[in-house]
Amino acid sequence: MTRPLFFGPGEAVRSAAPGAVFVLGGDEGRHAATVRRLTTGERIDVSDGAGYRLRGLVSAVGAGTVELMVESAGQDPAPRHRLVLVQALAKGGRDEQAVEAATELGVDAVVPWHAERSIVRWRGDKEDKGRQKWTSLVAAASKQSRRSFVPTVHGVLDTPRLVAWASTVDRIVVLHEDAEVSLAEQVSELRISGALDVPTSTAVVVGPEGGISDTELARLRTAGASTARLGPHVLRSSSAGPAALVLLNHLLGRW
Repeated sequence: MTRPLFFGPGEAVRSAAPGAVFVLGGDEGRHAATVRRLTTGERIDVSDGAGYRLRGLVSAVGAGTVELMVESAGQDPAPRHRLVLVQALAKGGRDEQAVEAATELGVDAVVPWHAERSIVRWRGDKEDKGRQKWTSLVAAASKQSRRSFVPTVHGVLDTPRLVAWASTVDRIVVLHEDAEVSLAEQVSELRISGALDVPTSTAVVVGPEGGISDTELARLRTAGASTARLGPHVLRSSSAGPAALVLLNHLLGRW
Protein backbone atom coordinates (compact mmCIF):
# COMPACT_ATOMS: atom_id res chain seq x y z
CA MET A 1 0.00 0.00 0.00
CA THR A 2 1.23 3.51 -0.82
CA ARG A 3 2.58 5.38 2.17
CA PRO A 4 0.62 8.43 3.40
CA LEU A 5 2.36 11.70 2.60
CA PHE A 6 2.51 14.80 4.77
CA PHE A 7 4.19 18.17 4.29
CA GLY A 8 6.63 19.77 6.69
CA PRO A 9 8.67 23.00 6.88
CA GLY A 10 11.28 23.04 4.15
CA GLU A 11 14.37 23.78 6.24
CA ALA A 12 13.46 21.17 8.87
CA VAL A 13 12.68 18.50 6.27
CA ARG A 14 15.91 19.06 4.35
CA SER A 15 18.05 19.00 7.48
CA ALA A 16 16.71 15.60 8.63
CA ALA A 17 19.19 12.79 8.00
CA PRO A 18 18.66 9.01 8.04
CA GLY A 19 18.70 7.79 11.62
CA ALA A 20 17.39 11.07 13.00
CA VAL A 21 13.94 11.69 14.48
CA PHE A 22 11.78 14.20 12.61
CA VAL A 23 8.88 15.76 14.51
CA LEU A 24 5.86 16.58 12.36
CA GLY A 25 3.82 19.30 14.07
CA GLY A 26 1.42 22.11 13.16
CA ASP A 27 -1.66 21.41 11.07
CA GLU A 28 -0.05 18.42 9.38
CA GLY A 29 0.96 16.90 12.70
CA ARG A 30 -2.54 17.34 14.10
CA HIS A 31 -4.06 15.82 10.97
CA ALA A 32 -1.71 12.85 11.13
CA ALA A 33 -2.25 12.27 14.84
CA THR A 34 -5.95 13.04 15.32
CA VAL A 35 -7.58 12.61 11.89
CA ARG A 36 -5.50 9.85 10.33
CA ARG A 37 -4.83 8.41 13.79
CA LEU A 38 -1.43 7.10 12.87
CA THR A 39 0.08 4.58 15.22
CA THR A 40 3.65 3.58 15.99
CA GLY A 41 5.13 1.24 13.44
CA GLU A 42 3.36 2.76 10.44
CA ARG A 43 5.47 3.95 7.53
CA ILE A 44 4.89 7.45 6.13
CA ASP A 45 6.59 10.03 3.91
CA VAL A 46 7.17 13.69 4.68
CA SER A 47 8.02 16.23 1.98
CA ASP A 48 8.93 19.90 1.83
CA GLY A 49 6.66 20.39 -1.21
CA ALA A 50 9.68 21.01 -3.44
CA GLY A 51 10.62 17.39 -4.08
CA TYR A 52 12.64 16.53 -0.97
CA ARG A 53 11.18 13.43 0.66
CA LEU A 54 11.74 11.70 3.98
CA ARG A 55 10.73 8.07 4.35
CA GLY A 56 10.46 6.47 7.73
CA LEU A 57 8.69 4.74 10.57
CA VAL A 58 6.36 6.40 13.07
CA SER A 59 8.14 6.05 16.41
CA ALA A 60 5.75 8.06 18.60
CA VAL A 61 2.41 9.88 18.39
CA GLY A 62 1.61 12.79 20.68
CA ALA A 63 -1.11 15.39 21.07
CA GLY A 64 -0.92 16.90 17.60
CA THR A 65 2.54 15.62 16.73
CA VAL A 66 4.03 12.58 15.08
CA GLU A 67 7.65 11.50 15.45
CA LEU A 68 9.25 9.89 12.43
CA MET A 69 12.36 7.76 12.57
CA VAL A 70 13.93 8.72 9.24
CA GLU A 71 15.03 5.73 7.18
CA SER A 72 15.92 7.57 3.96
CA ALA A 73 16.02 11.14 2.72
CA GLY A 74 16.58 12.64 -0.69
CA GLN A 75 15.40 14.70 -3.62
CA ASP A 76 12.87 13.15 -5.98
CA PRO A 77 13.78 13.77 -9.64
CA ALA A 78 11.85 16.54 -11.38
CA PRO A 79 10.23 15.76 -14.75
CA ARG A 80 12.46 16.45 -17.74
CA HIS A 81 9.63 18.18 -19.56
CA ARG A 82 7.73 20.73 -17.50
CA LEU A 83 3.95 21.16 -17.92
CA VAL A 84 1.89 24.24 -17.06
CA LEU A 85 -1.89 24.60 -17.13
CA VAL A 86 -3.29 28.03 -17.97
CA GLN A 87 -6.87 27.68 -16.78
CA ALA A 88 -9.52 30.30 -17.51
CA LEU A 89 -11.70 31.13 -14.52
CA ALA A 90 -15.01 29.33 -14.95
CA LYS A 91 -18.32 29.17 -13.14
CA GLY A 92 -19.64 26.27 -11.12
CA GLY A 93 -16.22 25.35 -9.77
CA ARG A 94 -15.17 23.85 -13.09
CA ASP A 95 -11.85 25.68 -12.95
CA GLU A 96 -11.17 24.20 -9.52
CA GLN A 97 -12.07 20.73 -10.77
CA ALA A 98 -9.56 21.16 -13.58
CA VAL A 99 -6.80 22.36 -11.25
CA GLU A 100 -7.38 19.53 -8.79
CA ALA A 101 -7.27 16.87 -11.50
CA ALA A 102 -4.25 18.51 -13.16
CA THR A 103 -2.37 18.37 -9.87
CA GLU A 104 -3.09 14.67 -9.47
CA LEU A 105 -1.88 14.19 -13.06
CA GLY A 106 1.46 15.86 -12.32
CA VAL A 107 1.16 19.43 -13.62
CA ASP A 108 4.09 21.57 -12.46
CA ALA A 109 2.33 24.94 -12.29
CA VAL A 110 -1.10 26.47 -12.80
CA VAL A 111 -1.94 29.95 -14.02
CA PRO A 112 -5.42 31.41 -13.41
CA TRP A 113 -6.60 33.42 -16.41
CA HIS A 114 -9.17 36.21 -16.66
CA ALA A 115 -10.35 35.44 -20.19
CA GLU A 116 -12.67 37.88 -21.95
CA ARG A 117 -15.59 35.47 -21.62
CA SER A 118 -14.87 34.36 -18.07
CA ILE A 119 -17.99 34.87 -15.99
CA VAL A 120 -16.11 34.42 -12.73
CA ARG A 121 -13.88 37.37 -11.85
CA TRP A 122 -11.26 37.78 -9.16
CA ARG A 123 -11.41 41.46 -8.28
CA GLY A 124 -9.98 43.20 -5.22
CA ASP A 125 -9.99 40.89 -2.19
CA LYS A 126 -11.27 38.04 -4.37
CA GLU A 127 -7.91 37.87 -6.12
CA ASP A 128 -6.00 36.98 -2.96
CA LYS A 129 -8.77 34.67 -1.76
CA GLY A 130 -9.00 32.93 -5.13
CA ARG A 131 -5.27 32.32 -5.35
CA GLN A 132 -5.17 31.09 -1.76
CA LYS A 133 -8.02 28.69 -2.48
CA TRP A 134 -6.18 27.28 -5.50
CA THR A 135 -2.98 27.04 -3.43
CA SER A 136 -4.79 25.03 -0.76
CA LEU A 137 -6.40 22.93 -3.47
CA VAL A 138 -3.13 21.94 -5.12
CA ALA A 139 -1.54 21.18 -1.74
CA ALA A 140 -4.41 18.86 -0.81
CA ALA A 141 -4.38 17.18 -4.23
CA SER A 142 -0.61 16.71 -4.05
CA LYS A 143 -0.97 15.10 -0.64
CA GLN A 144 -3.76 12.83 -1.89
CA SER A 145 -1.71 11.70 -4.89
CA ARG A 146 1.49 11.32 -2.82
CA ARG A 147 3.35 13.98 -4.81
CA SER A 148 6.46 15.44 -3.21
CA PHE A 149 6.22 18.45 -5.57
CA VAL A 150 3.38 20.91 -4.98
CA PRO A 151 2.57 22.87 -8.16
CA THR A 152 3.18 26.60 -8.16
CA VAL A 153 0.04 28.76 -8.35
CA HIS A 154 0.72 32.00 -10.21
CA GLY A 155 -1.19 35.22 -9.72
CA VAL A 156 -4.20 35.71 -11.95
CA LEU A 157 -3.42 37.11 -15.43
CA ASP A 158 -5.58 38.98 -17.88
CA THR A 159 -4.95 38.43 -21.58
CA PRO A 160 -2.30 41.18 -22.07
CA ARG A 161 -0.32 39.84 -19.12
CA LEU A 162 -0.78 36.28 -20.32
CA VAL A 163 0.67 37.28 -23.69
CA ALA A 164 3.68 38.78 -21.91
CA TRP A 165 4.01 35.71 -19.67
CA ALA A 166 4.09 33.39 -22.72
CA SER A 167 7.77 34.19 -23.24
CA THR A 168 8.62 32.36 -19.99
CA VAL A 169 7.85 28.92 -21.49
CA ASP A 170 9.29 27.14 -24.53
CA ARG A 171 5.90 26.65 -26.16
CA ILE A 172 2.29 27.50 -25.49
CA VAL A 173 -0.59 25.47 -26.92
CA VAL A 174 -4.14 26.76 -27.00
CA LEU A 175 -6.75 24.01 -27.01
CA HIS A 176 -9.28 24.99 -29.65
CA GLU A 177 -12.04 23.04 -31.38
CA ASP A 178 -11.29 24.60 -34.78
CA ALA A 179 -7.59 23.71 -34.76
CA GLU A 180 -6.50 21.70 -37.79
CA VAL A 181 -3.72 19.81 -36.03
CA SER A 182 -4.16 17.50 -33.04
CA LEU A 183 -2.05 17.80 -29.92
CA ALA A 184 -0.63 14.34 -30.60
CA GLU A 185 0.45 15.39 -34.09
CA GLN A 186 2.15 18.50 -32.74
CA VAL A 187 4.18 16.51 -30.23
CA SER A 188 5.14 13.98 -32.91
CA GLU A 189 6.45 16.81 -35.09
CA LEU A 190 8.48 18.16 -32.18
CA ARG A 191 10.00 14.76 -31.56
CA ILE A 192 10.95 14.34 -35.23
CA SER A 193 12.55 17.79 -35.28
CA GLY A 194 14.64 16.99 -32.21
CA ALA A 195 13.03 19.73 -30.12
CA LEU A 196 12.32 17.23 -27.34
CA ASP A 197 15.91 16.08 -27.05
CA VAL A 198 16.46 18.75 -24.40
CA PRO A 199 14.36 19.66 -21.34
CA THR A 200 11.35 21.76 -22.30
CA SER A 201 8.40 23.60 -20.81
CA THR A 202 4.93 23.51 -22.34
CA ALA A 203 1.89 25.55 -21.31
CA VAL A 204 -1.61 24.36 -22.19
CA VAL A 205 -4.26 27.09 -22.39
CA VAL A 206 -7.89 26.25 -21.66
CA GLY A 207 -10.65 28.78 -22.23
CA PRO A 208 -13.85 29.42 -20.27
CA GLU A 209 -17.35 28.09 -20.96
CA GLY A 210 -17.93 30.57 -23.77
CA GLY A 211 -14.64 29.77 -25.45
CA ILE A 212 -11.65 31.90 -26.38
CA SER A 213 -12.44 35.00 -28.40
CA ASP A 214 -10.93 35.60 -31.83
CA THR A 215 -9.09 38.63 -30.48
CA GLU A 216 -7.53 36.63 -27.65
CA LEU A 217 -6.55 33.84 -30.02
CA ALA A 218 -4.91 36.31 -32.39
CA ARG A 219 -2.95 37.93 -29.56
CA LEU A 220 -1.75 34.57 -28.26
CA ARG A 221 -0.70 33.49 -31.76
CA THR A 222 1.28 36.71 -32.09
CA ALA A 223 3.08 35.68 -28.88
CA GLY A 224 4.04 32.38 -30.52
CA ALA A 225 1.17 30.15 -29.40
CA SER A 226 -0.14 27.35 -31.55
CA THR A 227 -3.62 25.84 -31.52
CA ALA A 228 -4.41 22.16 -31.15
CA ARG A 229 -7.43 19.92 -30.78
CA LEU A 230 -7.68 16.87 -28.59
CA GLY A 231 -10.13 14.78 -30.55
CA PRO A 232 -13.50 14.84 -32.32
CA HIS A 233 -15.47 16.07 -29.29
CA VAL A 234 -15.69 19.39 -27.45
CA LEU A 235 -14.65 19.01 -23.82
CA ARG A 236 -15.76 21.12 -20.87
CA SER A 237 -13.45 23.64 -19.26
CA SER A 238 -13.07 21.23 -16.34
CA SER A 239 -11.91 18.28 -18.44
CA ALA A 240 -9.98 19.71 -21.40
CA GLY A 241 -6.83 20.56 -19.46
CA PRO A 242 -6.60 17.24 -17.60
CA ALA A 243 -7.23 15.34 -20.86
CA ALA A 244 -4.37 17.22 -22.54
CA LEU A 245 -2.08 16.53 -19.58
CA VAL A 246 -2.76 12.80 -19.74
CA LEU A 247 -1.79 12.81 -23.40
CA LEU A 248 1.32 14.94 -22.84
CA ASN A 249 2.45 12.82 -19.90
CA HIS A 250 2.45 9.82 -22.21
CA LEU A 251 3.87 11.44 -25.34
CA LEU A 252 6.63 13.27 -23.48
CA GLY A 253 7.69 10.16 -21.60
CA ARG A 254 6.72 11.49 -18.18
CA TRP A 255 4.66 8.33 -17.63
